[in-house]
Amino acid sequence: MDALHRHGVKHVFGYPGGAILPIYDELHQAESRGWLQHVLVRHEQGAAHAADGYARATGRVGVCFGTSGPGATNLVTGIATAQMDSVPLLVVTGQVPRSAIGTDAFQETDIFGITLPIVKHSWVVRDPRDMGRIVAQAFYVAAHGRPGPVLIDVPKDVGQELFDYIPVSPGSCVPRGFSLAPTAPDAAIRKALEMIRGSRRPLLYVGGGAIAAGAQDLLADLAQRFRIPVTTTLMGKGTFDENHELSVGMLGMHGTAYANFAVTECDLLIACGARFDDRVTGKLDTFAPRAQVIHFEIDPAEIAKNRRPELAVVGDLNNSLGRLLDRCQPHEPPLSTAAWLQRIADWKQRYPLMTPPASGEIYPQEVLIAVRDLAPGSFVTTDVGQHQMWAAQYLRNGQRQWISSSGLGTMGFGMPAAMGVLTALPDQQVVCIAGDASILMNIQELGTLAQYDLPAKVVIVNNQWQGMVRQWQESFYEERYSASSMNNGMPDFVKLAEAFGIRGLCIREREELRPGLQAALDHDGPVLVDVRVRPGENCYPMVPPGKSNAQMVGLPNHPDLAVASSRDCGKCGFVTAVDHLFCPNCGAKL
Repeated sequence: MDALHRHGVKHVFGYPGGAILPIYDELHQAESRGWLQHVLVRHEQGAAHAADGYARATGRVGVCFGTSGPGATNLVTGIATAQMDSVPLLVVTGQVPRSAIGTDAFQETDIFGITLPIVKHSWVVRDPRDMGRIVAQAFYVAAHGRPGPVLIDVPKDVGQELFDYIPVSPGSCVPRGFSLAPTAPDAAIRKALEMIRGSRRPLLYVGGGAIAAGAQDLLADLAQRFRIPVTTTLMGKGTFDENHELSVGMLGMHGTAYANFAVTECDLLIACGARFDDRVTGKLDTFAPRAQVIHFEIDPAEIAKNRRPELAVVGDLNNSLGRLLDRCQPHEPPLSTAAWLQRIADWKQRYPLMTPPASGEIYPQEVLIAVRDLAPGSFVTTDVGQHQMWAAQYLRNGQRQWISSSGLGTMGFGMPAAMGVLTALPDQQVVCIAGDASILMNIQELGTLAQYDLPAKVVIVNNQWQGMVRQWQESFYEERYSASSMNNGMPDFVKLAEAFGIRGLCIREREELRPGLQAALDHDGPVLVDVRVRPGENCYPMVPPGKSNAQMVGLPNHPDLAVASSRDCGKCGFVTAVDHLFCPNCGAKL
């Protein structure tokens, strides 16, 4: 407890159990001293996701506790979620006594071994005198370099021993073999600036690493100084003002049409803290087919893992971008990108995001538009599915205000993550966008919201389906809707919320939508809002599996690009519906 206190920990999310009781007994004393506050969740997975949301919103290491056996394994999904999205997390688990390890004792699991592939580092404490050093190392590893989760497993008898405690100051103890991020060579910085100055159709491709580095101001300076358009990944939302004229929104499978067209036709792709994920690239060999690539990245393992760059700038993004901008002339002329920006503006005009009709059933998209209009500046957490993609398309978020499970795609993430944000930032407005299927994955955390009166506004976009599963079954499995309907057995969400002592609200008609959401936002405590939307609505645009980013389906006025074609490629025969300069399939000049 002293070591956590020394590292600035104010909150711990967790659930007690036999093996971790010695730690919880001391936690009771620490709370009485005012060192920190424990937040009792209703399931250990909720603890991990709450600590994750806490970390994403603040940039600090989130902390969660769980006991041995099932308590520890219940944390695994949350640990994997943090690992995939590079979130700094400290996970402390109880373990059976040292003498019982390996005997299949009651509630024994090898959580150290189970989590080895999904943590940056882990420790089993064999001697209590090592505790101060291990905690200091754990915080250092979690937060430095590319952030990520770490685990400390504490056998029960270690927690019960008396020993001479030696405090360890934060940052004073680095594990053997752990190295900080390298500093990018000057030659790489010079070459990057040279390539930028020589481009005519540049594009900044920004991922979650830019948020981890806190590089939003430098990215904005780079984009505006050279007049470079900016696209972000799902993890990168919030690094650049999406209302700015240079923003083209999110790219990838459900990205904007203009972002996907831009990445297909750019001549220089400047990747900043991004990893060329498959949901971003589509068919990899057609991703940015005419572009040279500069890859700014802190983790050398990401270089050329999916796409080989012409130039790798390996190092802390803040340091690299700062040095690049320092090399610019005081009045550096912008690039000659006027024609490129006009082309993108034309795409924005021709292929905007869908505008919901003003009659009939409530469209899910208009729920997100209403949230955007009524709750600007709010922190937004999401579950995973169609509602997540609509939220990414329509919402505009500030840095660290978009909190979503991106790499692992963890259903049930949104509500516990909202708990974490509100615990860290109690004066902020937090809206959780959920699906009727996803919300049930961790619905028990309504009890945590009620106990601590955390005023999260949970908005369920309820289409009575596992929406993204249904969309794929419609599109690729000849409408065989296997186990994707949630209608039978769906709870009355209003009564369920009220059973936990939380206000519930159901919205069925369009004229109720904005007044109902406003009433929820105005309420002092937590609210669960069940919005019944059009069940069969699909999330578009969409890049089908195995296709290039320019081969989207479901664009407004062009439900299928191949049907609305206007020209074909002389090299490969691919038919395109837009005036591409280069074939989106093979990259040949048209």
